[in-house]
Amino acid sequence: MLFVAAATPAFAQPAPSAEVLRDLAPTGQLRAAINFGNSVLAQKGEGGAPRGVSVDLATELAKRLGVPVAFVPYEAAGKVFEGAKAGVWDIGFMAIEPARAAEITFTAPYVIIEGTYMVRQDSPLQYVGDVDKPGIKIAVGLGSAYDLYLTRTIKSATVLRAEVGGGTAMIRKFLDEKLDVAAGVRQQLDAYAKDHPEMRVMSGHFQEIKQAMGMPRVDGQPRAAGAAYLAAFVEEMKASGFVAAALARSGQVADVAPAEK
Repeated sequence: MLFVAAATPAFAQPAPSAEVLRDLAPTGQLRAAINFGNSVLAQKGEGGAPRGVSVDLATELAKRLGVPVAFVPYEAAGKVFEGAKAGVWDIGFMAIEPARAAEITFTAPYVIIEGTYMVRQDSPLQYVGDVDKPGIKIAVGLGSAYDLYLTRTIKSATVLRAEVGGGTAMIRKFLDEKLDVAAGVRQQLDAYAKDHPEMRVMSGHFQEIKQAMGMPRVDGQPRAAGAAYLAAFVEEMKASGFVAAALARSGQVADVAPAEK
């Protein structure tokens, strides 16, 4: 399903080259993958239409390119990654992860959020460092940034993956299977724990999740002109306050990433 909006240049600026347009909008529109599984980045508005910082960035980029924007919605980051390999979107909003780099060219991050754990109030686990022990079972969302990170780094605990259900699927798996820990984005876990006082979210984090814009590679190769344009766009959006303002408009709290050095 596509949500399509018209776009016109926001202000006078050098026109993107034909090569940039070919790289970023090869079909004549900017197809932007939107992940509803991460509520910091995207939320569903009236009629299910996407809103949030990633939506605002895609819309602004389309204005710069002078093309319409078409939103390609997903419920989980793993599905977004599959869409990159299928060639159904031109830009996406995902966490930078080594396991994705062979298929996607990433910009520097524009937002940094925390990956952390939620447990029951009576759990003996108190600190993030307590979790990686034999016998501990961790619920994660399949293909999420924190799934990929924990798969690389957990040595003794067991990582169990929720395959369907979007951004809160790991919470349902944690509850349904009576697992020890749910891993996820801090904001989503905090929101759940606020409504469920029998749960608590650990202070600290196991991962800083660096959210970036990305482009699918072609036969494993980056598209240099489009990638350079996108990288410069992200830096301008951070420096101008656009990212901070977009987060505020959507009621989200997250750290804007520092400028790329």
